[in-house]
Amino acid sequence: MSTVDFQRRGRVAHVTLNRPAVLNAMNLRMHEELATAWDEFERDDDLWVAVLSGAGDRAFSVGQDLKELAERNANGTAAPATFGSRGQPGWPRLTERFALAKPVVAKVNGYALGGGFELALACDVIIAAEGSRFGLPEARLGLVAGAGGVFRLTRQLPFRTALGHLITGRDLTADRAWHLGLVNEVVPADELDSTVDGWVTDILRCAPLAVRAAKEAAATSATLPLPQAFATRYVWEERRTRSADAAEGPRAFAEGRQPRWQGR
Repeated sequence: MSTVDFQRRGRVAHVTLNRPAVLNAMNLRMHEELATAWDEFERDDDLWVAVLSGAGDRAFSVGQDLKELAERNANGTAAPATFGSRGQPGWPRLTERFALAKPVVAKVNGYALGGGFELALACDVIIAAEGSRFGLPEARLGLVAGAGGVFRLTRQLPFRTALGHLITGRDLTADRAWHLGLVNEVVPADELDSTVDGWVTDILRCAPLAVRAAKEAAATSATLPLPQAFATRYVWEERRTRSADAAEGPRAFAEGRQPRWQGR
């Protein structure tokens, strides 16, 4: 059985981590299958947004399959790991697809720990069910959050707050994560699907190239001085300005109708 379920529903790619019996822990096979899913999402012009979730109602993902790692350590097949996944199965993983301009929404129900939390941090919008928990417990295991957790958490939370979680392994409740601005919305579990659908619908109401241009510019300029941010070249913004959609939006407004986006 596949460890990743990939489905197209209109303009939306639904990517589901599919190992619920082990709380969607990520083994090497899952990383390989995830890479295939993200490759397909990136190259399919008919797909404008992705939703990433975990199968079952207990976990988004608890991160790396530590039993598999222990076996690989024992038989000498595990290479020393540090930051990033270059040279490993599934590279580039979502956490290192820095040029991915299409938006990804994380639908979190249950535990998002270790690499699972790092996956969520690499998404653009996070919607969580009440009772979900987020954490990077790597330091407790003699490891480091090398899939970007140490970098993204300190950018997405106040630095001292993030560092406190990194050096203790303490987790965050969904409510605490929301109050800190780490997640976009927290809802009862039975409203999670409809809430995510609402966010996806709102994203799809927007011109896809405008969405990608905004994502690219926001991410690229995050650490730049403001004058440099204005002066930087943004590939997707250049595509947007030359697109048919850039004219379609004002035309549709003037004609009193909904725009018909082409994505080009």
